[in-house]
Amino acid sequence: MAMKNPYNYSMPNGALKFKKDMNQKTTIISNNTTPKNSFDQYKEQSVLTATPGELTLMLYNGIIKFLNQGKLFIEQKNIEKSHTSIVKAQNIISELNVTLNLDYEISNNLRSLYDFMNTRLMEANVQKDTSMIDEVLGIATDMRDTWKEAMEIAGN
Repeated sequence: MAMKNPYNYSMPNGALKFKKDMNQKTTIISNNTTPKNSFDQYKEQSVLTATPGELTLMLYNGIIKFLNQGKLFIEQKNIEKSHTSIVKAQNIISELNVTLNLDYEISNNLRSLYDFMNTRLMEANVQKDTSMIDEVLGIATDMRDTWKEAMEIAGN
């Protein structure tokens, strides 16, 4: 059973060339000439060969990672790094928001939730309030876990 993905993903024209295989895995077919270490190559290949569902899961994991970092940096009184981490989480949430496919009713609900999450993170960043981050972290974790479960049920 195919899972309906409420997200639209696209790359800028000419950014990279891809091909899809029979399992809906996307593979890069143009080479980047910038030398990279093995870990960076692995990370890039993981993203480039992921299904849309797997990409969404990676984005949720990124939100959680950056919010945990933001909390840690607030506790360490490192204002600059806490700001950077929170903004990275907000950027991911914004990306999820703008890629929503509004043909599905759930997308409007997700849009409202993403707007709420970003507003709370703006407040948390200004006030350096870890309880507000915890609130958004709880939502992001629930969304990630639900998404992962939906992928497993759909067989992705």
